[in-house]
Amino acid sequence: MAKTVTIFGSSVPQPGEQEYEDAYFLGKCFGVNGFNVCSGGYMGIMDAVSKGARDAGTEALGITLDIYNATPSKYLSHNFSACTLFERLERLFANGDAYVILPGGTGTLVELALVWEYFNKSMMEMKPAAVYGKIWKNLYDDMETRIAFEKRKTGSIKYFEDISKCADFIVKGLKA
Repeated sequence: MAKTVTIFGSSVPQPGEQEYEDAYFLGKCFGVNGFNVCSGGYMGIMDAVSKGARDAGTEALGITLDIYNATPSKYLSHNFSACTLFERLERLFANGDAYVILPGGTGTLVELALVWEYFNKSMMEMKPAAVYGKIWKNLYDDMETRIAFEKRKTGSIKYFEDISKCADFIVKGLKA
């Protein structure tokens, strides 16, 4: 069975905008390398990664939430509906062999925090994980400093400002 990269990010970016195009690039890159993608299943970054993976011939899984009155991405090959936010988060994490956090708002912040928490508290095995985009730079630096202060393992998530380097890191990590 193909490995899957779970990608978190905003539902707002539109085709032609840089955040959407970066997400499409990731989805296609992962697809070309034989990996499926998993996302929250709606528009914006979730739509873009799904489109990229499908264009490359791999699967795009969506974990949607019953309480949202939104239309899932038309690029999903499989849509799984969750009843609660926590069920959705559990499924997004369970499907991932790697994680990428792209620009987003408070929902994406929760997802980033959960990746860190799961790694820091050994609630899941270490997996390749990357955070991309300047929106996260200060938070990333501050959290890594705090994690070091608390004598926990730093570097469990890698920060990138170059989308190609982010993709390469995940691809190499999954092929190792």
